[in-house]
Amino acid sequence: MTFLTALLSGLIFGFGLILSGMANPAKVLGFLDLAGQWDPSLAFVMAGAIAVGSVAFLLARRRTLSFLGGAMHLPTARDIDRRLVAGSLLFGIGWGIAGFCPGPALVALGMAEMKALVFVAAMIAGMIIFEILEHAGATGTKPRAPRRNRT
Repeated sequence: MTFLTALLSGLIFGFGLILSGMANPAKVLGFLDLAGQWDPSLAFVMAGAIAVGSVAFLLARRRTLSFLGGAMHLPTARDIDRRLVAGSLLFGIGWGIAGFCPGPALVALGMAEMKALVFVAAMIAGMIIFEILEHAGATGTKPRAPRRNRT
Protein backbone atom coordinates (compact mmCIF):
# COMPACT_ATOMS: atom_id res chain seq x y z
CA MET A 1 0.00 0.00 0.00
CA THR A 2 2.85 2.40 0.83
CA PHE A 3 4.46 1.81 -2.57
CA LEU A 4 1.22 2.54 -4.43
CA THR A 5 0.60 5.66 -2.36
CA ALA A 6 4.13 6.90 -3.03
CA LEU A 7 3.75 6.16 -6.76
CA LEU A 8 0.40 7.95 -6.97
CA SER A 9 1.74 10.93 -4.98
CA GLY A 10 4.77 11.18 -7.26
CA LEU A 11 2.64 11.00 -10.38
CA ILE A 12 0.30 13.72 -9.11
CA PHE A 13 3.27 15.89 -8.10
CA GLY A 14 4.99 15.38 -11.47
CA PHE A 15 1.78 16.10 -13.38
CA GLY A 16 1.33 19.28 -11.33
CA LEU A 17 4.88 20.38 -12.15
CA ILE A 18 4.26 19.83 -15.86
CA LEU A 19 0.86 21.53 -15.79
CA SER A 20 2.17 24.55 -13.86
CA GLY A 21 5.20 25.00 -16.09
CA MET A 22 7.71 24.36 -13.30
CA ALA A 23 9.37 21.63 -15.42
CA ASN A 24 10.00 24.17 -18.20
CA PRO A 25 13.29 25.98 -17.51
CA ALA A 26 12.39 28.84 -19.86
CA LYS A 27 9.24 29.58 -17.84
CA VAL A 28 11.15 29.37 -14.55
CA LEU A 29 13.88 31.70 -15.84
CA GLY A 30 11.15 34.10 -17.01
CA PHE A 31 9.80 34.10 -13.46
CA LEU A 32 13.26 34.79 -12.03
CA ASP A 33 13.98 37.62 -14.51
CA LEU A 34 12.71 40.51 -12.39
CA ALA A 35 14.58 43.14 -14.41
CA GLY A 36 13.42 41.87 -17.82
CA GLN A 37 10.15 40.41 -19.05
CA TRP A 38 9.00 39.00 -15.73
CA ASP A 39 6.44 36.16 -15.87
CA PRO A 40 4.50 36.26 -12.57
CA SER A 41 2.49 33.08 -13.24
CA LEU A 42 4.77 30.87 -11.15
CA ALA A 43 4.23 33.17 -8.16
CA PHE A 44 0.62 31.95 -8.14
CA VAL A 45 1.81 28.35 -8.34
CA MET A 46 4.13 28.93 -5.38
CA ALA A 47 1.43 30.73 -3.38
CA GLY A 48 -0.90 27.79 -3.95
CA ALA A 49 1.80 25.32 -2.92
CA ILE A 50 2.56 27.31 0.24
CA ALA A 51 -1.14 27.42 1.14
CA VAL A 52 -1.57 23.66 0.67
CA GLY A 53 1.70 22.93 2.51
CA SER A 54 0.72 25.18 5.43
CA VAL A 55 -2.58 23.37 5.89
CA ALA A 56 -0.83 20.00 5.61
CA PHE A 57 1.73 20.94 8.29
CA LEU A 58 -1.00 22.25 10.60
CA LEU A 59 -2.84 18.93 10.30
CA ALA A 60 0.38 16.93 10.64
CA ARG A 61 1.33 18.65 13.92
CA ARG A 62 -1.85 17.31 15.50
CA ARG A 63 -1.11 13.72 14.51
CA THR A 64 1.30 11.14 15.85
CA LEU A 65 0.87 8.74 12.92
CA SER A 66 0.64 9.31 9.19
CA PHE A 67 -2.46 8.29 7.25
CA LEU A 68 -0.68 5.04 6.37
CA GLY A 69 0.24 4.34 10.00
CA GLY A 70 3.90 5.39 9.93
CA ALA A 71 5.50 7.66 12.50
CA MET A 72 5.34 11.40 11.85
CA HIS A 73 8.78 12.97 11.37
CA LEU A 74 8.37 16.73 11.27
CA PRO A 75 11.37 19.06 11.15
CA THR A 76 12.40 20.48 14.51
CA ALA A 77 15.46 22.59 13.61
CA ARG A 78 14.82 26.33 13.63
CA ASP A 79 18.40 27.61 13.55
CA ILE A 80 19.58 29.80 10.70
CA ASP A 81 23.29 29.11 10.43
CA ARG A 82 26.05 29.50 7.86
CA ARG A 83 25.40 26.09 6.32
CA LEU A 84 21.71 26.87 5.77
CA VAL A 85 22.43 30.27 4.23
CA ALA A 86 25.24 28.90 2.04
CA GLY A 87 23.08 26.00 0.88
CA SER A 88 20.18 28.33 0.12
CA LEU A 89 22.45 30.63 -1.88
CA LEU A 90 23.89 27.70 -3.80
CA PHE A 91 20.40 26.35 -4.49
CA GLY A 92 19.20 29.76 -5.71
CA ILE A 93 22.23 30.29 -7.93
CA GLY A 94 21.78 26.85 -9.50
CA TRP A 95 18.06 27.46 -9.97
CA GLY A 96 18.77 30.82 -11.62
CA ILE A 97 21.43 29.44 -13.94
CA ALA A 98 19.69 26.22 -14.99
CA GLY A 99 16.01 27.01 -14.50
CA PHE A 100 15.63 23.71 -12.64
CA CYS A 101 15.34 22.64 -9.05
CA PRO A 102 15.51 18.94 -8.12
CA GLY A 103 11.84 17.90 -8.46
CA PRO A 104 11.14 19.58 -11.81
CA ALA A 105 14.55 18.41 -13.10
CA LEU A 106 13.58 14.78 -12.47
CA VAL A 107 10.24 15.36 -14.22
CA ALA A 108 12.00 16.99 -17.18
CA LEU A 109 14.49 14.10 -17.23
CA GLY A 110 11.52 11.75 -17.54
CA MET A 111 10.42 13.84 -20.53
CA ALA A 112 13.88 13.25 -22.12
CA GLU A 113 14.98 16.89 -21.73
CA MET A 114 18.75 16.96 -22.39
CA LYS A 115 19.31 20.00 -20.13
CA ALA A 116 17.71 18.03 -17.31
CA LEU A 117 20.17 15.18 -17.83
CA VAL A 118 23.09 17.58 -17.38
CA PHE A 119 21.42 19.17 -14.33
CA VAL A 120 20.62 15.84 -12.65
CA ALA A 121 24.15 14.56 -13.30
CA ALA A 122 25.58 17.74 -11.73
CA MET A 123 23.10 17.45 -8.84
CA ILE A 124 24.17 13.85 -8.13
CA ALA A 125 27.84 14.85 -8.37
CA GLY A 126 27.18 17.66 -5.88
CA MET A 127 25.48 15.23 -3.50
CA ILE A 128 28.44 12.85 -3.71
CA ILE A 129 30.93 15.68 -3.12
CA PHE A 130 28.88 16.85 -0.14
CA GLU A 131 28.84 13.36 1.37
CA ILE A 132 32.60 12.99 0.88
CA LEU A 133 33.30 16.38 2.48
CA GLU A 134 30.80 15.73 5.27
CA HIS A 135 32.39 12.37 6.03
CA ALA A 136 35.90 13.87 5.91
CA GLY A 137 34.81 16.65 8.29
CA ALA A 138 33.17 14.20 10.67
CA THR A 139 36.20 11.96 10.84
CA GLY A 140 38.61 14.90 11.01
CA THR A 141 36.88 16.50 14.00
CA LYS A 142 36.21 13.31 15.89
CA PRO A 143 37.92 13.38 19.29
CA ARG A 144 40.61 10.79 19.70
CA ALA A 145 40.60 8.38 22.58
CA PRO A 146 43.40 9.09 25.04
CA ARG A 147 46.44 6.83 24.70
CA ARG A 148 47.12 4.51 27.54
CA ASN A 149 50.62 3.69 28.64
CA ARG A 150 51.00 -0.04 28.86
CA THR A 151 53.75 -1.21 31.11
